[in-house]
Amino acid sequence: MINRKLLIALLAIGLLAPLAVYPVFLAKLLCFALFAAAFNLLLGFVGILSFGHAAFLGTGGYVTGWLMLNSGLTPELAIIAGTLAGALLGAVYGKLAVKREGIYFAMVTLALAQLTFFIYLQAPFTGGEDGMQGIPRRALFGLIDLSNNTVMYYLVLAIFCFGFWLINRTIHSPFGQVLKAIRENEPRAISLGYDVEKYKWLAFVISAALAALAGGTKSLVFELASLTDVHWHMSGEVILMTLVGGVGTLFGPLAGAALVVTMQNYLSGGELGNYLHIIMGAVFVICVLSFRSGIVGQLQKFKRNNF
Repeated sequence: MINRKLLIALLAIGLLAPLAVYPVFLAKLLCFALFAAAFNLLLGFVGILSFGHAAFLGTGGYVTGWLMLNSGLTPELAIIAGTLAGALLGAVYGKLAVKREGIYFAMVTLALAQLTFFIYLQAPFTGGEDGMQGIPRRALFGLIDLSNNTVMYYLVLAIFCFGFWLINRTIHSPFGQVLKAIRENEPRAISLGYDVEKYKWLAFVISAALAALAGGTKSLVFELASLTDVHWHMSGEVILMTLVGGVGTLFGPLAGAALVVTMQNYLSGGELGNYLHIIMGAVFVICVLSFRSGIVGQLQKFKRNNF
């Protein structure tokens, strides 16, 4: 279970962070941390690799953005609608993908994500390559003005905490124990009478919904929804975040997202900007060779061996 002292410390840091760091950067970090945590639910706790999770991130962003631009919905309702759209897309794609295993599952999800990318590229409501710009933030519940970046950050923090709690509750429930059993020995889980495809599909839908929640929130933070969020590069980035942070750990995606987003933010604008992807690749190689469990996974091993 979660170390409560660590959780309280992290929450305190999250509440005080806007006093020292630009709130929009922090909000971006939390959006990607939620996205990585959603992906980690599949890879780390079910043992299946999706190469198409950007489809759900982008869908949440586009649906939320379109509703904010073309309806009178308040932000929370638009985000919920974007989350439901991502969950619905995940339900359809999951039904097609879970019938396959291993690399075939990964390739099916990649193909479906690329199909989604080209649909959004051609669809008139997305703005094509220009993206969906000028998305208004409006007022939360019609009362709290989100135009203030600090207020927007605290909304993102609340959404991240909800997503983190849901993932923690899922993996520590009887349902989550079955998912771990499938990860460890799928044939044995089948022999015990579990409908493995159904469990995989449900996990896929939950993961897709949380990814869409991250995408919808991100579109409000930047007041923009673009093709970048649907591109296969984004699916690759979330894999990098998860592997560097620690697959199968609760806090690994947060650590991985923090590292990758910080590198992108502070290195892209300087002389090292042209070498950003090389640096990120080097960090990934070092992590794989030096501590294959990721940052958080290696810290957990160190703690177990020394205390």
